[in-house]
Amino acid sequence: MRRVVVTGLGLVSPVGCGVETAWGNILAGRSGASRIEHFDVSDLGCKVAAVIPRVDGRAGGSPEMVGAFDPDTVMSARDRKRIDEFILYSIAAADEAIKSSGWVPETTEQAERAGVILGSGIGGIDTTYKASILLRDKGPRRLSPFVIPAMLINLPSGQVSIRHGLKGPNSAIATACATGAHAIGDAARIIACGDADMMVAGGGEASITRLGIGSFVACRAMTTGYNDTPEQASRPYDAGRDGFLMGEGSGVVVLEDYETAKARGANILAELVGYGLSGDAHHITSPAPGGEGGFRAMQMALKKSGLAPSDIGYVNAHGTSTPMGDELEVRAVERLLGDHAAKAKMSSTKSATGHLLGAAGAVEAIFSILALRDKMAPPTLNLDNPNVETVLDLVPNKAVPFEGKAVMSNSFGFGGTNAALIFVEAE
Repeated sequence: MRRVVVTGLGLVSPVGCGVETAWGNILAGRSGASRIEHFDVSDLGCKVAAVIPRVDGRAGGSPEMVGAFDPDTVMSARDRKRIDEFILYSIAAADEAIKSSGWVPETTEQAERAGVILGSGIGGIDTTYKASILLRDKGPRRLSPFVIPAMLINLPSGQVSIRHGLKGPNSAIATACATGAHAIGDAARIIACGDADMMVAGGGEASITRLGIGSFVACRAMTTGYNDTPEQASRPYDAGRDGFLMGEGSGVVVLEDYETAKARGANILAELVGYGLSGDAHHITSPAPGGEGGFRAMQMALKKSGLAPSDIGYVNAHGTSTPMGDELEVRAVERLLGDHAAKAKMSSTKSATGHLLGAAGAVEAIFSILALRDKMAPPTLNLDNPNVETVLDLVPNKAVPFEGKAVMSNSFGFGGTNAALIFVEAE
């Protein structure tokens, strides 16, 4: 099996757009949460979200936030009308990742050995909602021929493939909140098996809509107690947590075969050495008792990596700020790391970004890689009154340095789907 390395990163996030901008805001402890202002929330139980700060009026985040998203730099207003926002965010993040990787195909064979796996948990929910209203009020003749291409979860992959001439494997993942991590892990396997030399992988989501917010409130998964203090709404491991805060955006990485990347002089950011995945086989929304499913995914990733638990210096937790899920993940990580747990750092960057659903795993994999690069564990914001007993350092409110040659990123989704990724510094 071939070694797989990371050579490019791209981010569109509630804490800023562009990798270094977003990472700087994460380390500084800035929140991307704000009151929802771009649609009516008067009758919704949750009125806050982690909205992408944008130059076109859909502002979100803290007053000091920098790195607003400018859709005009991605494509024309005319073309944007033909796609859903989750596709737009995915294209923007992929553009940055590919540019940062320095990868440019010089031959047809190189283009044919480059592919893409981009996924989404929900896909074009706003397009679906608006098309349904239009169909009801105006009839089928008013529907756009672009409705279906704007809804489909595989269209970010299709759009990026066309835009960058990626003629290799072209696929998509839809595994709820584990989507981004599964996309990266599956893309790595394609390279490791020799079916491609380069893959663009990640996830995108744009579900901050009336339907998205209302539906998650209905299934009692979302925060409703912080409508007047949005920056306090996402608080993993804290006694005041009452559900997740929704975020939006995209995270994309460029993966390459190590020898190919080395031969072209690429800047290798990390090596993906472990990928684990599992199913709870328990409940459609609640995790298995003891975090057993997540534990098996982490255990598989660790076994594949060939590392010891003591090599893991930092864990980017799934940590959604839900009462049950946070504690079960802590127990599973303690079980995995054993005696080393007391020396490891674990935090939830969802405390700053909110939960990006299908994009979360990719965004958090990027934060994990940057944590490894800088040997800094980002903080868990709003962790003022912990009520999860653990020997793990949950990094409350302030970034701290860590030791260790590896980092792990966890992602768990509805339906009992789990994924874990482990990265090390490439030798």
